[in-house]
Amino acid sequence: MSYGDYVEQLTYLLFLKMADERSKPPYNQKSPITTGFDWPSLLKKDGDELFDHYRHTLEELGKKGGLLGLIFGKAQNKFQDPAKLRRLIVDLIDKENWSIMSADVKGDAYEGLLEKNAQDTKSGAGQYFTPRSLIRAIVDCMAPKPKETICDPACGTGGFLLAAHDYITHHFPTMTKDEKKFLKGDALRGWELVHNTARLCAMNMMLHGIGGETLPLIVSDSLASDPGDRFDMVLTNPPFGKKSSTTIIGADGKPYKEKETIERDDFWATTSNKQLNFVQHVKTLLKQHGRAAVVVPDNVLFEGGAGETVRRKLLHECEVHTLLRLPTGLFYAQGVKANVLFFDRKPASETPWTKKLWIYDFRTNIDFTLKTNPLKREDLDEFVKCYNPENRHKRKTTWSEQTPGGRWRPFDYDELINRDKASLDIFWLKDDSLEDSDNLPDPGILAREIVVDLEAALEQFKLIAEDLGEE
Repeated sequence: MSYGDYVEQLTYLLFLKMADERSKPPYNQKSPITTGFDWPSLLKKDGDELFDHYRHTLEELGKKGGLLGLIFGKAQNKFQDPAKLRRLIVDLIDKENWSIMSADVKGDAYEGLLEKNAQDTKSGAGQYFTPRSLIRAIVDCMAPKPKETICDPACGTGGFLLAAHDYITHHFPTMTKDEKKFLKGDALRGWELVHNTARLCAMNMMLHGIGGETLPLIVSDSLASDPGDRFDMVLTNPPFGKKSSTTIIGADGKPYKEKETIERDDFWATTSNKQLNFVQHVKTLLKQHGRAAVVVPDNVLFEGGAGETVRRKLLHECEVHTLLRLPTGLFYAQGVKANVLFFDRKPASETPWTKKLWIYDFRTNIDFTLKTNPLKREDLDEFVKCYNPENRHKRKTTWSEQTPGGRWRPFDYDELINRDKASLDIFWLKDDSLEDSDNLPDPGILAREIVVDLEAALEQFKLIAEDLGEE
């Protein structure tokens, strides 16, 4: 079976085993699993009888609501051989007590499986997996605290939420009982559109000790409506791909002929660009003075029309203070040039909240590959230091006329707003590959960059063609 199918089957079996463990001392919890479809019932069977019972168990539990529905909804047996299913149950899973195992150990093991799954490019699972080294650097900059509420409206397998949970646990070891309880049950909230991905996220959370009888996870399209709740922090990497089948009509009220439309009075602009809609949605989700870090593709920085409207509004109504420009070769979803945009929501004001946007160019003359040179957390040490999480209002540029190779420099609001379309697509470093034709990069790097540029251009042409068709 594929790696994705294996992780999914493992998830069903782990849930049944842990539910059985927690029904015994010292937990003595009431098992959510109906007798006859529980872990002991699987252990008693073998061969074709086990196969039939396992399939029937998945079907029955998939009909339930709540947490059982989340884990077992639409579940299917993907094993081809009863002997392999029996071996996984008896030899691998039953021999361990998963409930007493450290959350770090079992959580890290499951995260490792999810990363392996993301590397299977044919399955497309990579679009739900953000590199953990990048996530940790972002969370180190954002520095979440006990009692803060943290949200990811496109949570995938839960990387941002788990990293925020780990950060708080490790940086605040003397939390009160009330703070620990809040962190476990109330601090985190995630939305995920794809049920199979939400299932993996749910198990990831459980293995990391997050949540109890219910999990802070909602399976739905987070863009469909304003949930009403507001959060201290939003951390997210919305799905890549520009065009959505749904157009969201913003406050500009522009008419749209497309059948599937959603009206959001809290949005500034009407667009079917998912990333622009997610930026607007994140602004809505934040409390006043709430903080956000959002991974966005380059088109969010330079696109005209709705893109320009969103950027101008964002610069005025929020404090957009940091932009991290990422190199290619970081993401399992290929063909993406991405950035991390950091901003804080602010109260209504006649004057713009953005005073300076600090940009860190981590792209020019930098190259990573997923297999031979993957991004490590220490690769982002300089950025985190420049960000200065302790006091980001006391930053020092590494760029000047005397040091033109510095990757970290500020741009004033007036400079940004007067650029063509208020574009934030800003570079200042010299690209070595363009400067010296005798010192060209490795052909593989050049080929990869050409593919990335062609795929990005193709996305642009598709959008133009679709828009012309709608007119």
